[in-house]
Amino acid sequence: MRRVTPFKKLDGLAARLRDDLATTQIVLLFAYNRTGKTRLSMEFKNIGKRKSKKNPAPVPDTLYFNAFTEDLFVWDNDLDGDSVRHLDLNSDSNFFKALKELALDETIDGYLKRYADFDFDIDYTAWKVSFRKGDQDNIKISRGEQNIFIWCLFMAVCERMLDGHVSYQAHKYIYIDDPISSLDDNNAISVACDLAKLLRKAVNRKDGTGVAAPIKVIFSSHHALFFNVMCNEIGRAVEDEPRVAHKRYFLHRPANDGVYTLQSTEDTPFFHHVATLAELQRAADPVTGMLYTFHFNALRSIMEKTASFFGHSSMAFCLKALNNDEDRALFNRALNLLSHGAYAIHEPTEMGEDNKALFRRILSDFIARFEFDVPSLPAPRAPRPVRAASPAPVPVEAPAP
Repeated sequence: MRRVTPFKKLDGLAARLRDDLATTQIVLLFAYNRTGKTRLSMEFKNIGKRKSKKNPAPVPDTLYFNAFTEDLFVWDNDLDGDSVRHLDLNSDSNFFKALKELALDETIDGYLKRYADFDFDIDYTAWKVSFRKGDQDNIKISRGEQNIFIWCLFMAVCERMLDGHVSYQAHKYIYIDDPISSLDDNNAISVACDLAKLLRKAVNRKDGTGVAAPIKVIFSSHHALFFNVMCNEIGRAVEDEPRVAHKRYFLHRPANDGVYTLQSTEDTPFFHHVATLAELQRAADPVTGMLYTFHFNALRSIMEKTASFFGHSSMAFCLKALNNDEDRALFNRALNLLSHGAYAIHEPTEMGEDNKALFRRILSDFIARFEFDVPSLPAPRAPRPVRAASPAPVPVEAPAP
């Protein structure tokens, strides 16, 4: 069983990631939304600016991309004239400090043409960006197009950093958190491949004299496809390049109580459904857990995703894989009956004891049959109080999904 390391605070977790980068080149983190990835990225960069025994002369040492980076770009929609729309850039941010000298327009455009079909103009005096397409000027682009433009600008800044631009001499790290919100899967794959190529260049970087001068990297995402492509691209062998030393982790916050857990995923990335299975195991614990009827919805969803992964259209594939004919029929009736709207998460109803026992059997058999490597999460601080069980609904036959 892989070790799960708990952290009570984000500063300890961020320090652990910096320690990791002393012995490896890239750290890849998978964590689903609301885990604290953005706050972790900010804590990581703040360590470099904080005076300590290890860092007596602090300087900003991290170029980062996260939700705060995207917030530096704000729309002016010309509410009066409704015709001249543009993005305002927050010129007070250090992110734009050297933008005028970097001459990024051509590099940004080189990336942008891979993903989009609009053009842009940056006004460095007024600190604004306008967009055009064909014969239309000052157009409003979609949120997805806006995000991809910001991402292309960031990639262009990264290239200048790797080229050794004077504005980034003190930077030793790149931290990228969830760069692809609002992107479709097609663009997600393209962006991941381009990013992996850039990061390989960063960790194999050399200075003007040929001496190794790597930029270490942290990458985090909740997007399973993007994360998987990144793992494959970073982990594969490339001709005439050394292999990239990297670590992969599943970052989790088991009980939303401020405790974070970090688990190495070795060769197999964790995805969000594995995290959900861990939560269901916690809820199903007969001593400390609390099972509600909506947990059947979650289990059904995981079975459907698992069936889809193996190329099947229905969770019946997962049920057929179980060993006991009687259990298969019972599980099918239970999942169909207990995983619909009457048992919504908005009006949680505790399961009856019979259904709790049935749920535990389904969950246990499913995990065992498909050999999920579910993380062993720390136990809650104290057992939850025992509540009176709701009456168990009577299982009835329901149509197949």
